This record gives sequence, structure tokens and C-alpha cells, in this order.
Amino acid sequence: MKIPVIRQLFQQSTPLQLETTLEVLELFCEFRGVSEIEIDVAGEMITNICGALEVHAKVSEGVSEKDALNGFSQRVMGSIDR
Repeated sequence: MKIPVIRQLFQQSTPLQLETTLEVLELFCEFRGVSEIEIDVAGEMITNICGALEVHAKVSEGVSEKDALNGFSQRVMGSIDR
């Protein structure tokens, strides 16, 4: 998870574009010939896209971009610590 990447995805992509990309990456991970390294890279991209989608959702609810980014980051870091 990289906050600068999530911020850029949020600022330069619509939720529809992000959802479409997310679907493609998820399908890619299901192919038989995909290596563990490729799955790890796709997983990192999926996390960043999910973060951008969450930021879009929070901003549409009236939360500031900065607070939405920080909230996502804290939630992910909190789930890793468990």
C-alpha cells in the first residue's frame, strides 16, 4: 500500500475505471501460469485500487481527501497488526 499511488489513482481515475481495472487484475490472478511474484505485484496494485475506491466513496460522503487517505491507511495498518 502506497499512499502517493492511492492519491494519484483517486485524483486521475473515476470509480468506474478503477472497478474495471480491479476486475481485470482479479481475473489475471486466477490464471494458471501466473507466478507468485506476479500475484504479489497484482495484489499490491489491487490494494492501491481498493484504497482509491474507498477514498472516492468517503469523499462523496463529505470527508476530506486527506482524512479519507489517512483513514484507509490506518485501517490497513491496523489489520496487519492483528
